[in-house]
Amino acid sequence: MSRQPEVLWAQRSDKIYLTVSLPDAKDISVKCEAEGFFSFSAVGANGETFNFTLQLYGNIAPQGCKTKIGLRNILCSIQKEQKGWWKRLLKSEEKPAPYIKVDWNKWCDEDDEESESNLASDDDIVYTGENGETSDDDGMLYLPDLEKARGN
Repeated sequence: MSRQPEVLWAQRSDKIYLTVSLPDAKDISVKCEAEGFFSFSAVGANGETFNFTLQLYGNIAPQGCKTKIGLRNILCSIQKEQKGWWKRLLKSEEKPAPYIKVDWNKWCDEDDEESESNLASDDDIVYTGENGETSDDDGMLYLPDLEKARGN
């Protein structure tokens, strides 16, 4: 019997980002279909099979789908067929499966996208270190010390 890994998602007007949390995955297969189907399968560290298929809200451009495999997760960038903000990730209006969650570290509101020009493009992002290791603080947000900022 197969299981589903945790999947985090975020979007921009032109892309969907999916982060599949599956440490030490092997035999990874990702398939993007123009009709909006996204399929994933892999074997976990203990030999368990993980897989899922999502019918996304809109159509996608399969040639614009990229995958980067890290030690702890698999990052997928999915190109939307048409630029625009989706109301939700999936075509179905039902509540998504419990393994699908919003990726608040990558989330960007529609009206904030233009002001987020300092974000790295997919080509600039480095997902693993020189030795193939990831840092424990990857994706951590720096927050200034508000007490010091107020001068108290």
